[in-house]
Amino acid sequence: MTLLATKSLGLTLGQPLFTDLSFSLEAGDRIGLIAANGRGKSSLLRCLSGALEPTAGEITRARGLKLALVDQNVPDALLPLSLRAATLAALPAEVAEYESWRVEIVLDDLAVPEALRDTPLGALSGGWQRTALLARAAVGEPDLYLLDEPTNHLDLSRIGMLQRWLAALPRDVAVITTSHDRAFLDAATSRSLFLRASASRMFALPYSSARMALEEADAADARRFENDLNKADQLRRQAAKLKNIGINSGSDLLITKTKQLKDRAEKLEASARPAHREASAGAIRLANSGTHAKALIALNEAAITTPDGRALFSTGQKWIERGDRVVILGANGAGKSQLIRAVLAAVQGAEGAVKAAPTLALGYSDQNLAQLPDDTTPQALVSQFANDQASKTLLAGAGIKPDWQARPLGRLSGGQKARLAMLLLRLSQPNFYLLDEPTNHLDIEGQEALQQELCAQGATCLLVSHDRDFIRAVGSRFWQIEKRRLIEVDSPEPFFASELNRAN
Repeated sequence: MTLLATKSLGLTLGQPLFTDLSFSLEAGDRIGLIAANGRGKSSLLRCLSGALEPTAGEITRARGLKLALVDQNVPDALLPLSLRAATLAALPAEVAEYESWRVEIVLDDLAVPEALRDTPLGALSGGWQRTALLARAAVGEPDLYLLDEPTNHLDLSRIGMLQRWLAALPRDVAVITTSHDRAFLDAATSRSLFLRASASRMFALPYSSARMALEEADAADARRFENDLNKADQLRRQAAKLKNIGINSGSDLLITKTKQLKDRAEKLEASARPAHREASAGAIRLANSGTHAKALIALNEAAITTPDGRALFSTGQKWIERGDRVVILGANGAGKSQLIRAVLAAVQGAEGAVKAAPTLALGYSDQNLAQLPDDTTPQALVSQFANDQASKTLLAGAGIKPDWQARPLGRLSGGQKARLAMLLLRLSQPNFYLLDEPTNHLDIEGQEALQQELCAQGATCLLVSHDRDFIRAVGSRFWQIEKRRLIEVDSPEPFFASELNRAN
């Protein structure tokens, strides 16, 4: 059964986000929607939900279709409500009183602890706020879920819960989801829609397989484009020869033939489409200044504690040497970010069991990008390292267009801030990167660019991430917090498996 179909759908918001988009959604479909930040994913979901009117084309929805759009952010009006009350408020007022039992079932299905159910949404973490929005959608039992970045702010155990919850939905319920988590897309989707300004592509494959198919299709397009241009060039050369012969011989037939060849060449050129080239949202390039120190960081039985002094774990004796890319593994609350902060304090001169080499030059990125004050501008931050014109060029290269460069950072998107943070890291020319969730807000293109740069530069870093593919690509060593100790493990895979299957 077809739940929804689009025909020649297009949307322009300042620039064309997508054009001539046609696809159908069947009951039970699981579609991953993939594009770089700012390329129209959220806007397409809003169009499909009816919240945004497309510029062109049409959307046909099945009669009586119930759909739910799960947005990225909690509306301000819901923040004072408890998680339980916010979920109940999603039911129609006329049934809320005698069908409130649905709320408890949904919260049980989403593994929401009883202790959190009466907590105001404004006091919950971003991950639990996302869960609340999902609960509000689920309580209405929709036929179609439109999920906008549902894995943002979730740790691995909650991502595992989300994957299991999606797999347990009734077989005829459909899902369209955007995500920059490649492993999640592989696990949760069976079709992939690569959204483009023109010539979007759909594959009946999960993300990784679809990505390979997309690259093959783009390569075939490139070959076809070159062949078409070569054929057009040959036709023009033939036309030029016939024209000379026709003029010299006075043959009207040859002159007519010349015109026909020219027309064929023009039509061929007009129909030839260049292979798709994704307009980059900004390259991520890092620098790695030199140091003669062998061990940049030394941990000597450091006691890692919470901000109020409660013991979390002991590090034992460990070192980070040049070229090491160390990933910290551990459940939420185990103390990963506290270890990052302890290393940061040591680099900044604090005395203790964590030591930093004197030649260490730090590049630091906080998971909430707290190093980027909302009231300053991208231009002001980059001008510390370059003159005015160079700053503009650098910012444009990072995907921040000229009209955004003088705006307060508070008005930038999460993706723009993340790329700005990476640009500032590069300009500071560190020899040691301290990265707390660096892929937060980065799209797949940005994640791949960052991981390629870290590996290509032979960078030294200590990092925390929930992105499995990023960890696999970047990590050369793995430290796991287990039973109040920091231990070195050979691979992150056992930890991934344990966390994804862990009950909350």
